[in-house]
Amino acid sequence: MKAVPRQRWISLGAGIMSLGALLHPALANTPGAGQAPTLTSSAHGQNSRLPAGLPDLPSFGEAMQRSLWLGLALNGFDPVTYRLGKPVAGTAAHELVVDGIVWRFASAANLTAFREAPEIYAPAFGGFDPTGVAAGVAVDTDPMQFAIVETRLFLFHSAANRDRFLRDKAMLATAQGLWPTVERTVAR
Repeated sequence: MKAVPRQRWISLGAGIMSLGALLHPALANTPGAGQAPTLTSSAHGQNSRLPAGLPDLPSFGEAMQRSLWLGLALNGFDPVTYRLGKPVAGTAAHELVVDGIVWRFASAANLTAFREAPEIYAPAFGGFDPTGVAAGVAVDTDPMQFAIVETRLFLFHSAANRDRFLRDKAMLATAQGLWPTVERTVAR
């Protein structure tokens, strides 16, 4: 009688071990808790190591920074609400796709305002930090670090970068001059 339950445990253990062996290759590139997926770039700008089955990312891509995890511009914040001094998260009920970029809005009125004049509400430099652009690189930003200068929305990586940008009036002209070059290097 004791041999039957013992045999079931042995079979169950063997099944679990074989399942682990089957899944190991599929999980080899899966990031652990708190880790981002690892992507390495070759000299040609293409990703040389992506999980199996995924196409290579383009070497030249979007001009707008967006959340890597959600695919949303401004990490889902409503671009119109920045004009009120405090960004508000948009909702999926008020979503607009422009040139492949997903924008969310807090209200239908804000969505309409953006649709009619995106150049007014979209952040300058595609949402990248102007201090980085002035240095010739695209630097990701924190959507809560922002300033409106000469009617344009600027996002920054940090409060220190925002303060430096606001103090250095020549930095805007430098960033504007370098933006076409930096924009060509952006790949998502």
